[in-house]
Amino acid sequence: MKSNPIKGYIRIILAITAVLLFAVTYLPIWQIELDAPQYPEGLKLLIYANRLDGNVDIINGLNHYIGMKTLHADDFVEFKILPYLIGFFSLLILATAIIGKRSFLYTVFILFVLFGIVAMYDFWKWEYDYGHNLDPNAAIKVPGMAYQPPLIGFKQLLNFGAYSIPASGGWIFIGTGVVLLVCSVFEVRKQKKNKSLATPAVAVALLSIFAFTSCNTGPQPIKAGTDQCAFCKMGISDTRFACELITQKGKLYKFDDVHCMLEFVASPEWDKNTVKTYYVANFNRPGEWLEAEHAVLLKSDQLKSPMGGNIAAFTDEAAQKSAMENFPGILQSWKDITQ
Repeated sequence: MKSNPIKGYIRIILAITAVLLFAVTYLPIWQIELDAPQYPEGLKLLIYANRLDGNVDIINGLNHYIGMKTLHADDFVEFKILPYLIGFFSLLILATAIIGKRSFLYTVFILFVLFGIVAMYDFWKWEYDYGHNLDPNAAIKVPGMAYQPPLIGFKQLLNFGAYSIPASGGWIFIGTGVVLLVCSVFEVRKQKKNKSLATPAVAVALLSIFAFTSCNTGPQPIKAGTDQCAFCKMGISDTRFACELITQKGKLYKFDDVHCMLEFVASPEWDKNTVKTYYVANFNRPGEWLEAEHAVLLKSDQLKSPMGGNIAAFTDEAAQKSAMENFPGILQSWKDITQ
């Protein structure tokens, strides 16, 4: 069956997308930021299509002590082929805009999705090997410890917080996928002569893509006996008193006690304005998180929390008053204890 031509404005969008995608060969695609008390300004690793940039030498020096491989662009075959693959897809999308056939658009979209899946798997595999294959003769050895950076989002690695997100080139990659998906959905709907469904379909497609590519910015479960408090470095054992904070960038820090979390954000090298949300565990249902600002707090010396904060959180005053029968104390709000 003959493929009908794509509308003119769709072809213009595709042509612009092709040019932007080609620009990725000159832009950083991914970035990994490392934060630690001894590096208050943080360290950054920038990954381009054909090279590494940022604080590579400092990161390599730190990696040497824990047995991780040093990073050198010549060791990555991906840097030799990725610029050509980017150019190839840029030309394919430009050809789609010129040829204007729907079947060509659908084919390019499928190929681009497959390329994205393979690329992310390759990146994950590299991170896994990088964080697990350690030199047994390293100066610093922590039994059972691996240093695999997160694929996307935040992960605590000893005293370093690792934050991994797309850089400008990566967001162009994601945007290219969104454009190809939206254009394909629009053309499919138009081909079926259901024009009234085109706009909702585009909206759903956009929402689905952004939901898939966004980082997990909510609290995470506490692994008792495994997770460590970001402040005192003690293992978190009693999850009834656990708490977490998430920064504006989506970095997550875990604590064994409200006292530790407040001391952490009060440290000189920490900027309280970077905190997005504080979470406290529901005392009656450990594992369930409450936003600290909306939780009902009970302070009682009878609670005996790990680091002496002696503060428990509840969903409402009824639950708090019920707990007071066993733990006499005073009702407090988050504002009370942070002033």
